[in-house]
Amino acid sequence: MRRKNIGSNDAKLEESPYNVQSLAQFSDDREAEIERMCNNNHQDFVQSVNQLLSVRKGTYDLTSEILRLNQTIQASTEKLVEQKKALVDSRDGLRMCLEVLRLANRVRELLASKSHYPALRTLDELQNVHLKEVLQFNLAEVIQQSVPAMQRMIKDAVMSDLNTWLYRIRETSRLLGEVAFDQTELRRRRQQERVKKAPYLRAFKLNSAIELVLDETEEYNVLDNDRVQIDFTPLFECLHIYDALGERDEFRLAYADTRQQQKELLLNLSPLDFKKGEEEDISPLSGFLEQIAGFAILERATVRKTANFRSQMEVDVLWESMCKKAIGLIQPAVLSGVNNADTLFKIKGVLAIFIQTMDSWEYNVDAWDELLLTLFNKYSDLLKVQFSEDFKEIVSTDDYMPMAISSLEDWDNVVSVSWYKPDKDREQIQFPCVFPFSKMYPLCCLDIRNFLNKSYRFSDDYFRHHTLVDDRVQSALDDLLCNQVCKSLVEKLESKYLGQIVQILINIEHFEFVCRELEKLLAEARTKSTPTAGLGAATAPVAIMPLRATATFLTSKKTAEKRIFELVNSKIDDLVETADYDFLCSTPQSAPSLYLQEMTRFLSNIMNSTLLGLPRDIKGLVYFDALSHLASSVLKLPLQENVKAISRAAVEGLEVDVRFLLKFVESLPGGVGAGTGGLPAVFEELRQTVELLVKVAKEGEGAAEEFYDVGVRMRKYAAVDPLNGPVLVEKVVLGASLGEKGGEGNGGMSMGMGSKVGWGRG
Repeated sequence: MRRKNIGSNDAKLEESPYNVQSLAQFSDDREAEIERMCNNNHQDFVQSVNQLLSVRKGTYDLTSEILRLNQTIQASTEKLVEQKKALVDSRDGLRMCLEVLRLANRVRELLASKSHYPALRTLDELQNVHLKEVLQFNLAEVIQQSVPAMQRMIKDAVMSDLNTWLYRIRETSRLLGEVAFDQTELRRRRQQERVKKAPYLRAFKLNSAIELVLDETEEYNVLDNDRVQIDFTPLFECLHIYDALGERDEFRLAYADTRQQQKELLLNLSPLDFKKGEEEDISPLSGFLEQIAGFAILERATVRKTANFRSQMEVDVLWESMCKKAIGLIQPAVLSGVNNADTLFKIKGVLAIFIQTMDSWEYNVDAWDELLLTLFNKYSDLLKVQFSEDFKEIVSTDDYMPMAISSLEDWDNVVSVSWYKPDKDREQIQFPCVFPFSKMYPLCCLDIRNFLNKSYRFSDDYFRHHTLVDDRVQSALDDLLCNQVCKSLVEKLESKYLGQIVQILINIEHFEFVCRELEKLLAEARTKSTPTAGLGAATAPVAIMPLRATATFLTSKKTAEKRIFELVNSKIDDLVETADYDFLCSTPQSAPSLYLQEMTRFLSNIMNSTLLGLPRDIKGLVYFDALSHLASSVLKLPLQENVKAISRAAVEGLEVDVRFLLKFVESLPGGVGAGTGGLPAVFEELRQTVELLVKVAKEGEGAAEEFYDVGVRMRKYAAVDPLNGPVLVEKVVLGASLGEKGGEGNGGMSMGMGSKVGWGRG
């Protein structure tokens, strides 16, 4: 741009002649001045030029020397650079070696602080990164040779920590099991509260899907709480380290072997002993099961918290072996060492908690269910023995008298425990009063209820064999009622005391009613124990569970009735023995025979006292049988072989006695007397037979023709025995003929034929 400006100025100068002329003049003046100055200083100038030439030569020489020196310095510098580079390289190698040594020391420091996994990672970094940078140094070889030893140190350290952890959890297993049991018990209580509010939930037991859903809000970690804290970090660290070393399988086998040894140590106990002095103590069993539960819970937790380490199959096999060994220790100890039903029930309670806890951790508990079944059989046998002794004592100490009650409280207590339905309201009862049964009945009822409660309580909370409980209870009740109660009562029937036999019969009848009520109760219990019970589904009508004891008591009742008949008939026979008939007497008696009067008083007395407590139908049977036996006995008197003839007066005396008996029967309460048409056929036979004999005695032998006329006999004498009737008619005819011969003949006949007879049993 400057050039453009200059060009433009030149153009302007050229355009201005004045400017050009001025410039030329200025130039000439300057040249003149320079020439003048040079002329004045020429010698100095020449001298300066010479000096300059000299300086120029010196400068050239110096330049040459400098170049030579520069070459020399440059050669020296190259050697220095090479040495510097070698020094730098040595410094970098030293730095890397120092880093290798630092990492090696860091590994040891981490091991000392139990940071095993960081130590392994540091060692891996040292081996795979930093050692490769110093392979040219001998240090690398030394460090490389020490790496396996350092890995072993890490493995040993982490395994030592794991063994410490395993020992610690082994010591904690019992507490862990106790906490798990307590949590199961809390879940039970919560479920029971739910059932109270919603009864249909009764069908859903502990660990069922419904119960688990309902209990989700109550979260509780048995492995981490205020009582137990199980930290799996040592296991995880060990697992990570062995994974990193590529030795996972080796570690898995070593861990499994260690747990197997701990299991054997856990189960290597002396036989369980439930004796503590004279009492039975189940605390050894509780502690044993708590340890097993804690061990198994840790195994299941290990499976859930790790992947591809402990398999489900391994843990299940370990569990099954534990169950087999543990049951082998528990079962014989219980069966041989426990002889108290209450203690056995407590043992069942501990086992039930254990089973439900293990079931919640998804373990198979079938073997333990079988153990509970075995224990229930033992429990049922112990209950039978216990209640058998109670029943024997009750039956043997009973007074067999109607039970007297003096207060309403006692009345309520008896009615509440016995299956008795009073015919009056409790407000109408006047005290003192008596129950129809003796005191053994309510005591036995109370024992029966206790037996049922104790039997069924075994299946409370947890028991999968409900049907078997029903069957065992049914069988045990049959055995107790038949072999203890009924058999003992039947044995008492050998007594000759009528009042005692009557009371036994009343008791038996009430026990028969108890059996029928128990059949319904057992059926209801079986229905409630079904899996669908309480769900509101339509169910079939309850089928009665029959008891053999019902038929046994019914048979025994008939035996007791028969025994009453025997005793009453025996008394009748004793009174008939006192009969003093003179079948050849000449004067008829005006009053009934004394033995019949005594007989009717006896029957009236026992009906209004001894037999008063009997039901009306049984009292009717006693009357029927007694009157039948009496009629039969009276009818046999004139049929005896030593009675050869019967006088008219004797026949009239028999007629008086028969009318007396008929009047007595007609005076009996309704349902028994003749007015109701209830006379026994054999009593009718006596009446018709005496009527026939009276007719023959009054009208002679011709009157007997009516008896031999079938048509007339069927109308008037249908009840007369066709074989005995002719015999008696002949005796009356003979007696009439003897009476016609006079007193001498009668006297001789009376003495010779033994017409005065009594009733003999021979």
